[in-house]
Amino acid sequence: MKTQLQKARAGVVTPEMHTAAEGEPISAEDLCSLIARGRAVLPKNAVHDFASIKAIGEGLKTKVNANLGTSGECADMAAEEKKLAAALRAGADSIMDLSTGGDLDQLRWMFLKKSPVMLGTVPIYGLAAKMLRHGRPMHDITPEELFREIELQCSQGVDYITVHCGITTQSVQRLEHFKRIMPCVSRGGSMHMQWIRANGQENPLYQDFDALLDIAEKYDVTLSLGDGFRPGCIEDSLDGAQVEELMILAELAGRAFERGVQVMIEGPGHVPLNEIKTQIQLQKKLCRNAPFYILGPLPTDIAAGYDHITSAIGGAVAGAAGADFLCYVTPAEHLALPAEDDVYQGVMAARIAGHIADLSKGLPGSADKDRKMAHCRQTLDWEGMIKSALDPDLVRSRMQIAEDGRTCSMCGKLCAVKTSEETQALQAES
Repeated sequence: MKTQLQKARAGVVTPEMHTAAEGEPISAEDLCSLIARGRAVLPKNAVHDFASIKAIGEGLKTKVNANLGTSGECADMAAEEKKLAAALRAGADSIMDLSTGGDLDQLRWMFLKKSPVMLGTVPIYGLAAKMLRHGRPMHDITPEELFREIELQCSQGVDYITVHCGITTQSVQRLEHFKRIMPCVSRGGSMHMQWIRANGQENPLYQDFDALLDIAEKYDVTLSLGDGFRPGCIEDSLDGAQVEELMILAELAGRAFERGVQVMIEGPGHVPLNEIKTQIQLQKKLCRNAPFYILGPLPTDIAAGYDHITSAIGGAVAGAAGADFLCYVTPAEHLALPAEDDVYQGVMAARIAGHIADLSKGLPGSADKDRKMAHCRQTLDWEGMIKSALDPDLVRSRMQIAEDGRTCSMCGKLCAVKTSEETQALQAES
């Protein structure tokens, strides 16, 4: 069996490429060419059938992922099903199962069966949870156990996996020389860092990267190379630790591409607004324009409770600069496991950011709904406004029509649109 990348290199436009190109501003043939050059990925496990197949990368609409999953403190499958429904209702293009509590295999099967969009995981999360359940420390993980867990999840149908291959013996040693406030805020990154220090050995995912490629190629699983040393506060942004890891990821992305394994790069994190464009451009340059998957970024650290807004601001700037895939941030970020409404708000905020980015990139057709909304507002076509909105249900629930039956309750008889219509009518009579 060949991967989507291997087929694209052979000039084969697959049924999955045709499906993924629907609703995009490019053709299936164009998408095939982008995949062949490593500038787009089509995350679709060979053993996973789902309806809404999407591609991520250059020339495509900015995609949005929603992180779901349990924790050791809160493991409720029914709640996760409700959050999945909320994410899909809000328009998420992807779901990541980050569960660390409860029956992890059962949870993963639930997401695989009930989600019509691509599914991603972080395999070391599941393995670490199993270790803790059996009273074993995380640094007691063996390389064989890690690769076995990765293959298990890939065999179940996961479409893409986050793997922290850039945390190496050398980068961990050098981290001590960088004056960071928060040395490591990535769960997966911290696990690998602890393992390296406790065992005095190289990260198995880096040392045995070819074994990882064997598994990814076998199931056509897209590798999402995780940024374990992403900045966890704006003070730590764009430092030596982050850049060194990015250079390692660039090397590994090249190896994956040569092997025919689809790959994307994960990015920061907490980044000042004035640095976001630079960081996107740096990643694209070093990683040969591989798709860029970013968390946020968050351009301030003090908006706890409102980080979905902070993330939307950073995500819009990052997307306009070339980021391809936005991982949502919810109002619960830094505070708690997100609830159903947090998930909905997080996806909507990220979708707003993604749409703003698509407008800035000048993607063909991206402004169609904005133009439609403008015409509906000018003609006071309330139903048209509802249909043109990103969140029609919210617009309908908030809409209040004034006594005249035409304008909203904000301006009423002093509605500027209505006054402009009356002025134009007067001009036509004169």
